[in-house]
Amino acid sequence: MFQYRDFTQDPNTFSPAAGAGFFARLAASNQHYVPIVDSAIYIPNPNNASDNYSIYTDGDNRGVFLTNPDGSQYIGSVWPGYTVFPDWHTEQSVPWWTDAMAAHYKEIPWSGIWIDMSEVSSFCVGSCGTGNLSLNPVHPPFSLPGEPGNLVLSYPEGFNLTNATEAAATSSLSASIASAAAAATPPSTATLPYFSPVITPGVRNVNQPPYVINNIQGDLAVHAVSPNATHYDGTEEYDVHNLFGHQILNATYQALLEVFPGKRPFIIGRSTFAGTGKWAGHWGGDNASLFAYMYFSISQALNFALFGIPMFGVDTCGFNGNSDEELCNRWMQLSAFFPFYRNHNVLSSISQEAYVWASVAEASRTAMAIRYSLLPYMYTLFYLSHTTGSTVMRALAWEFPNDPSLADNDNQFLLGPNLMITPILGQGLTSRGGVFPGVGEGEIWYDWYTQAAFDAQPGVNHTIDAPLGHIPVYIRGGAVLPQQEPLLTTAECRNSSWSLIAALDANGAATGQLYIDDGESISPPSSLLVDFTVSNGSLYASSRGLYSDTNKLGNVTILGVQSDPSTVTLNGVSLLGQGGGGGYGTQSNATIAYNGTSKVVSIKGLESYTGDGAWAQDWVLSWS
Repeated sequence: MFQYRDFTQDPNTFSPAAGAGFFARLAASNQHYVPIVDSAIYIPNPNNASDNYSIYTDGDNRGVFLTNPDGSQYIGSVWPGYTVFPDWHTEQSVPWWTDAMAAHYKEIPWSGIWIDMSEVSSFCVGSCGTGNLSLNPVHPPFSLPGEPGNLVLSYPEGFNLTNATEAAATSSLSASIASAAAAATPPSTATLPYFSPVITPGVRNVNQPPYVINNIQGDLAVHAVSPNATHYDGTEEYDVHNLFGHQILNATYQALLEVFPGKRPFIIGRSTFAGTGKWAGHWGGDNASLFAYMYFSISQALNFALFGIPMFGVDTCGFNGNSDEELCNRWMQLSAFFPFYRNHNVLSSISQEAYVWASVAEASRTAMAIRYSLLPYMYTLFYLSHTTGSTVMRALAWEFPNDPSLADNDNQFLLGPNLMITPILGQGLTSRGGVFPGVGEGEIWYDWYTQAAFDAQPGVNHTIDAPLGHIPVYIRGGAVLPQQEPLLTTAECRNSSWSLIAALDANGAATGQLYIDDGESISPPSSLLVDFTVSNGSLYASSRGLYSDTNKLGNVTILGVQSDPSTVTLNGVSLLGQGGGGGYGTQSNATIAYNGTSKVVSIKGLESYTGDGAWAQDWVLSWS
């Protein structure tokens, strides 16, 4: 941004020529750019003729900003300096927002929008900019991380054990800075002027209502737009404050429908409300680079699943503070199984991209390969969430409600009904306890990596080995999981061959579904729903719908086959040669192998049998 102002680009750091080349390279590789848009609008300095900002001027002319009770403009403070705030109750607010988005898109070809600061945040108490606009642009009323005297020196728990030398140096520097700051700044004895200890009978004080609200900041206007800010229709902000994030996301959704007609808007927001999931996803806000926050991210995600906002994720490796190799290794693997997956941190902390540490890069590749191969499964989960209200990430207790021991399990979770994730959530750990729900009633769980059934016992918290770089993942028996190749972008994945994993239950049965459409239309002109059923040694694939997917079927892997099959056929055509046994010879390009230890049948090279596409016609694969 130019000086943190919405819908701008700083020409000193992002020239038009450099930008054009950058966006051309992104488009050529089917990658996307999603810029941040804050919720506050810079208000120009009226005494500086060069301080023009058309976004404000246009909005002011249309009367789309919040006011004070006396009708004057409410002016708070956010990153650019003194700012105003959109009033989503006015008829012109959404058209103004849409025009700003459309104009910005003509300059910067983004693919979606990230809405921030939408609680709605303000760094001062009340309309602090009133009478002070000649000072704009002003610095936020606190030191930013990384500025002199405010270095980011914190690290996650246990850093002193794994990085003793660096931890000692950091501790010494931290003490030195704290000592210098204490010497330079005498203790303040001033009382905060915005606290009003007196409640006047008969007067409605929305900033300090006469009941306990457990706001640790005291006055409700601290860090937020004041509750007495007034909307166009006379409504006080106090009565609708929790809806601001919901409303700005609605406005953004409507704007993106204009920018991308007929296409699904991609929007992530920080503040949401009941129903926001119709328009946007959510990320968990400014967390910390601590193992505790990685652990809390699971319950956050499960809560938002209940709120009807399945597209959820957190700032992986932590936002505030410094991450380290072990924490980031574990967290990059955990978040790979969240619907929204992003590594993001505060500007002044150390870099924490996966490639910073070789072990983190390798651990990320491992987890990402699983994630990207399962994008069809995840996409189907979102389709079912959209049409039935089901969840994507889900608690073990939701899937196994008759087991009371699962009620407080918040350190394992399911992705859909069929994939269980059991992450490491603490420093220095190389194993953990994990439960396998339903095994007392005959459920089978297969290790993702070995593809063998885990020898789970009912009611037992099993010790699971998980050295650094390994995240335990299990497939539920009775599931058929559709896969595509784990390539570098979703566009590449969508155009790759199909595979299936059929994990047999105790009765040798399994079911699954696959939903396919064009991947971007709000109302897809056509779609395809494929049903998978396994019974009596046969896997049936039956499709319905008009969407044409021409990607061929490559591989089928069947877990839990108790004996080496002597015959394998596809639509009655034998896939076996004359030799028999594991590593069969074949009559075509297909290869078949049986692993007697893991009890897995692996069938590869099926492309020649599905020349018009894996789901162009129904088929049955049988083994005996």
